[in-house]
Amino acid sequence: QVQLVESGGGLVQPGGSLRLSCAASGSIFRLCAMGWYRQAPGKQRELVAATTSGSATNYADSVKGRFTISRDNAKNTVHLQMNSLKPGDTAVYYCNCKIVGALDAWGQGTLVTVSS
Repeated sequence: QVQLVESGGGLVQPGGSLRLSCAASGSIFRLCAMGWYRQAPGKQRELVAATTSGSATNYADSVKGRFTISRDNAKNTVHLQMNSLKPGDTAVYYCNCKIVGALDAWGQGTLVTVSS
């Protein structure tokens, strides 16, 4: 199994930047497709960025050009660099590890608030 812990959330002004981190424990991390999801109050949880075990990446249209996901398998970590933040980015952000048919693990989330 794998355990995930997010960090790096906080309050930032529109146009600012934050870097989220996800620390994983477990020897199977390298096999995970990793994703960052977010959920605002009253909204569905949505995928914002993902990276495969081979480091291919995918982004929601709303964050393309502003967010960058990266992973370091040697350190069992994944990051989300968020630039040019907008109020609509306000949400709890969750780290996810998925191995199709075998594993779907979630962290507890970290709150990002974009407000002036």
